Amino acid sequence: MSFDLTRVRADFPVLAREVNGQPLAYLDSAASAQKPQAVIDAESHFYEHGYAAVHRGIHTLSAEATTEMEEVRAHAARFLNAASPEEIVFVKGTTEGINLVASSWGGSQLQPGDNIIITEMEHHANIVPWQMVAERTGAEVRFIPLTADGELDLAALPKLMDSRTRMLAVTHVSNVLGTINPVKELVAQAKAAGVATLIDGAQAVMHAKVDVQDLDCDFYLFSGHKIYGPSGIGILYGRKAMLDQMPPWEGGGSMIATVSLTAGTTYAAAPWRFEAGSPNTGGIMGLGAALKWVEALGLDNIAQREQALMRYAMDKLASVPDLVIYGPQHRAGVIAFNLGKHHAYDVGSFLDRYGIAIRTGHHCAMPLMHHYDVPAMCRASFVLYNSEEEVDRLAAGLTRIHMLLGG
Repeated sequence: MSFDLTRVRADFPVLAREVNGQPLAYLDSAASAQKPQAVIDAESHFYEHGYAAVHRGIHTLSAEATTEMEEVRAHAARFLNAASPEEIVFVKGTTEGINLVASSWGGSQLQPGDNIIITEMEHHANIVPWQMVAERTGAEVRFIPLTADGELDLAALPKLMDSRTRMLAVTHVSNVLGTINPVKELVAQAKAAGVATLIDGAQAVMHAKVDVQDLDCDFYLFSGHKIYGPSGIGILYGRKAMLDQMPPWEGGGSMIATVSLTAGTTYAAAPWRFEAGSPNTGGIMGLGAALKWVEALGLDNIAQREQALMRYAMDKLASVPDLVIYGPQHRAGVIAFNLGKHHAYDVGSFLDRYGIAIRTGHHCAMPLMHHYDVPAMCRASFVLYNSEEEVDRLAAGLTRIHMLLGG
């Protein structure tokens, strides 16, 4: 299947708008991707024609909504090649999913003197929850450092892992550097030592096919809004044996089997015991549409197109004077950089005048900023709807800023 960029871009209504009199060049998809019309229509159709509370009614609308919701669960299981839909938990996003695992699994499994291993490149969502549970349980958080070129120092892992290591939690793709971590190798090392594994896939699932059975990880997470779906919905994959041993994280409706004022409460089976309260059903419908839309394009086609665009962008930006690019040459999705002595916020503000949307700041990765000894970075992210012409505009805009403001 050939990749028709014009047709793909036509699926995204927002890409037709102008910003500050210029065509929008949206280079901030790593923060949140735009939505194709199919996703917008799916969520709208549900609210217009089929909204009802799920798992709670015998009437037609409730039964239909419940069936559609569970079909999306099954679809997400196929998308990740999970062994069963019962290994899929609906969460608000990757952040909530990691908090769920840290609080439920970590709170019940960790003991004083245990340790959790993360990495220096993690998003705060895969740092802070582990720090919080470590404080509560007396465990320790360790981290794998980076090499000079922005990759994990894999030689450090055996030195960090010992008989008290309980969890290895690592990002699949760095949200700042675009580094593609060798997660299958890391999982294999952890499994050989009897260590549980969690992979933050928020920056990975939109770029290439993910097979959780092949990775052999215990947990894998992603957010709907980064894979062209709605905000407020995401997926936690958990190996069934792990989910079955985990206590509920939140209490309320839907997650119970029985409730008694005198005899206590019994809980539903996993995954439903982790889905207390009314779910974001409209978001679930939109996520299902997003997965279908991505699969129709083909993840192999998407990967080939995006890697070609990334190579073009790296080559083009190399010609911009005083531009410092962080991270490895081979990467996925993002390019982080700074321009001379100028603060990232100023560069981003100037680019916005030209209709170019990038992300600036610490990118919820303050330890990584500390590693590079910078307060902030600019980040341009590239996905399937971006074009070489937008890359050219970014390079021209940065060159113009350099000319106007100096190095």
